Amino acid sequence: MKLQTKTTNWKTKLHEIIYEADTKAGKWFDIILIITILISIVLVMLESVESFDAKYHNFLNISEWIITILFSIEYIARIVTIKKPSSYIFSFYGIIDFLATIPKYLSIIFVGTHALIALRALRLLRVFRILKLARYIGASRNLITALKASRIKISVFLFSVLVLTIILGTVMYLIEGPKNGFTSIPHSMYWAIVTLTTVGYGDLAPHTPFGQFIASIVMILGYGIIAVPTGIVTSEMTKADSNTLINTQHCPNCSEDKHQNTAVFCHKCGSKLNHE
Repeated sequence: MKLQTKTTNWKTKLHEIIYEADTKAGKWFDIILIITILISIVLVMLESVESFDAKYHNFLNISEWIITILFSIEYIARIVTIKKPSSYIFSFYGIIDFLATIPKYLSIIFVGTHALIALRALRLLRVFRILKLARYIGASRNLITALKASRIKISVFLFSVLVLTIILGTVMYLIEGPKNGFTSIPHSMYWAIVTLTTVGYGDLAPHTPFGQFIASIVMILGYGIIAVPTGIVTSEMTKADSNTLINTQHCPNCSEDKHQNTAVFCHKCGSKLNHE
C-alpha cells in the first residue's frame, strides 16, 4: 500500500511537471522543451544545406540523436504519467510527438544507397516538431477558440469575396478582352484575386483607361478587405479573454485540458484534477 502511494505521488508530480505550465517546474520544463525544439528545427535546416552538412555531418548526426533520445524520453513520460495512455497517443499532439520522434529511428532501417531518397523524405518529417510549439503558447488556445467562434462570419466574408472576384473578373473580361491578356473569365478572376489581395504580380494588367480606373478601385478596396477578417477574429479573441479564465490544467486520467481556474474535477471524465 505504501509502495503504491509512492508510485502514485511520483507519477502525479511528473504529470504536473510535464503537462502543467502553471507550476514553476512546469514552466521550466516548457522553456527547456521549446529551446530543444527550436534547436532541432535549426539542425534540420542546416542539414539541408549540402556544403554545411558535408563539413559538419557528424556533429549534426550526433546532435540529432541526442535530441531524438530526449524527445523519446518525453514521449514515454507523457504516456506513463496518464491513466489512459490511448487518450494521449491518438490525440493530435500525441501523433505529432510520434511523427517528430520516429524518423531518426527509421533511418537505421533504411540504409544503403538505394534508400537515400526514402531516407531524405523521412527526415523531412522532423519538421513536424515545429507543431509541438503550439502546445506551449498560451495565446494559441484563445486564437483557436476565436477562429472557431468566427468561422461562420469568415465563411460568409470569403463567399462575398468570391462573388466579388467573379463580378470583377467578368467586368474586366468585357472591358479589356483577349487582346489585352484577359483571355477568359477564369483568367480575369485570377487578376481580380491578385489585385484584391494587393499582391500584384504584374503579369496581367489592364490597358484601357476604364480598366485602369476599375483596377485602382479594386486596389483600394483590397486594403479594406484585409482588415475585415482581422477585425472579426480580434473581436472574438477579446470575448474569449474577457469571458473565459482557462488554465493549463490537464486531467491525469483522460488528458483533457481547457479547464476553468476554479475547476476541481475534469469536465470530460469527472476525475479529480491535480492541484498544488
